[in-house]
Amino acid sequence: MYLQGNLQTVFDALYEMGVIEPILQVDWQDALKEMNQDPAPLFAVVKVANNFQSDVGVLIEKLETFDERSLGYLAMEVAREFADFHARQQIH
Repeated sequence: MYLQGNLQTVFDALYEMGVIEPILQVDWQDALKEMNQDPAPLFAVVKVANNFQSDVGVLIEKLETFDERSLGYLAMEVAREFADFHARQQIH
C-alpha cells in the first residue's frame, strides 16, 4: 500500500504530533528492516493517512490511535515518498 494524496498534510500532522523529531534520531536501516519483516502496522497507518487527509485535525485524531512504532514507520514512508518525488523533479 502506498501513500496517496497530499504528503504535506500527513507530514504536518506527524510534525504536530511530535513524531518527526524522534524519528530523525533512529537508525533507519534497522527500522526499515523491521518494517519490511512485518509491514501490517505500516499498511494500517497508511490506510488511515490516505483516508483522512482532508482535515488535519481528524487525521491527527485517527493517527493518535496508533503506537509510536507505527507512526514512525509512517514518518519514514512520508520521507521516502518526498525524496522520490524530489528526485523525479530534478531529473525532468
